[in-house]
Amino acid sequence: MVKEIEASIDHNLEEGVKRSLEIEAQIEGKTGKMDLNELKSGGFIKQRQKDLFTVRLRCPGGRIPLRKLKKTCEVAEKYGGEYVHLSFRQSLEIPYVNYYDFPQMIKELSEEEQVIASCGPRVRVPTACSGCEYNPNGLTDTQKMAQMVNEKFFGIRCPHKFKTSFSGCPIDCARTSEMDLGFQGAVYPLWEEESCTGCTICAYACLEGAIVADSASGKPVFNQLNCLYCSDCIRACPTGAWKAGKTGHIVRVGGRHGRHPLNGSVIARFIPDDDVPRVIEGVLEWYNKNGEGKGRIRIGQLLMEPGKMEALTRHLAPVLGDNALKNPRPPEPVHINRF
Repeated sequence: MVKEIEASIDHNLEEGVKRSLEIEAQIEGKTGKMDLNELKSGGFIKQRQKDLFTVRLRCPGGRIPLRKLKKTCEVAEKYGGEYVHLSFRQSLEIPYVNYYDFPQMIKELSEEEQVIASCGPRVRVPTACSGCEYNPNGLTDTQKMAQMVNEKFFGIRCPHKFKTSFSGCPIDCARTSEMDLGFQGAVYPLWEEESCTGCTICAYACLEGAIVADSASGKPVFNQLNCLYCSDCIRACPTGAWKAGKTGHIVRVGGRHGRHPLNGSVIARFIPDDDVPRVIEGVLEWYNKNGEGKGRIRIGQLLMEPGKMEALTRHLAPVLGDNALKNPRPPEPVHINRF
């Protein structure tokens, strides 16, 4: 036990010395001595092993062009360990990198335009499902949206981390309810009676009970309160009687996972692609203003304060317009010790 304590003291002393490292590469716009927090913010995460770091790569939407993937494998084999790690937020991470190798590693990755990600209090790399490009369930182009966030908003400073995600349909693979700001694809179904034969296929296709076939005519009776806007009825209809109405994104704000998870709140439905950047800009503007002076506070925690959800929706009213929900509730805590 004494030896273990002595080893722990030695380790802590060593870590104290290593809090500042001399780095030749430019990280966070700086060169020279940097502390471990600065390195982590730049995407270089200290491991428990001496002098070794995990390097997180920037992979918006989880999509990695093959040329970048090949270069990453070359670099990882040269400077890292025996594997790369896929993070839960779709980033590639190269563990077991010595900080002496940072300059050359960054240089070689840049040959294929692969850049390092960032951590810290800022807009993080967006996550997304495959969207409507080839997924039969996809309703929106989530990959296009992820690239837009990466280009316009990545790295913007915030009071705390700020995560965005895009799901193409109500299956919600990208977990929009757990993000600071999430967008989920949605289509409002419209029924055209003239084209309907009363075949009842749409009622069988609807898994939510939003469509029930009339017992006499077979024609659909639509209950919007049960509808998830998934478009299954539109895809199933053999005569085209069900058509796409409003198409866009359901917007959730204030979610997070971790030690104290929150379920984000829906604040709008059917926001079109062109308005998504304005929504993000408005949320970030409000978050930075209202989080000022409150330390490291996530937007979900901020929105649980009295009057804050109402204040955010008022701020976003010009962009949300008629698609805004009336009186949305604050984010809801998920308690693991309450039954």
